[in-house]
Amino acid sequence: MTLSDTQRKIIESSIRDIKDFPKKGIVFKDITTLLNNKEAYSILMEHLYIRYKEYDLDYIAGIDARGFIFGASLAQMLKIGFVPIRKKGKLPSETISEKYSLEYGFDEIEIHKDAFHNTNAKVLVIDDLIATGGTANAAVKLINKAGANCVEACFIIGLTFLDGIKNLENTTKVYNIVEVD
Repeated sequence: MTLSDTQRKIIESSIRDIKDFPKKGIVFKDITTLLNNKEAYSILMEHLYIRYKEYDLDYIAGIDARGFIFGASLAQMLKIGFVPIRKKGKLPSETISEKYSLEYGFDEIEIHKDAFHNTNAKVLVIDDLIATGGTANAAVKLINKAGANCVEACFIIGLTFLDGIKNLENTTKVYNIVEVD
């Protein structure tokens, strides 16, 4: 299913811009207004369901924290498992981790070592936004390191003026619902 122009506009118009957040010069894309807009959220989730129902996925992996919202909902719709990719130190059992670069320093994400119950499980990774791609690249590496296969990365918003999408396409397919130039 391809979104109609009207559907895409409903989703795009439901995303609020917050200027100078979290710091001066940044325009933050706030998806909370999409979540509380029943029409926009319904259109989005139905679109994702139709797109991914034929992928024969085993799991959806959501990136901490907004990826949990879309990922868990989509996993339930597809009747498959959901795997959270968390910031370091947030998971209670044995984990594997992946470090990635930030503008100033490093961060780290983790998944449970036994997150995927079958080898070569087909996994979709999802998050609200891709900018520089550091977290998303680390998430794909984690999924593959755990013995699964990341078949695609999906983002509600893709910032095309940064290199994150292009860099991530070196490791997996990328799908963005809304693209911001």
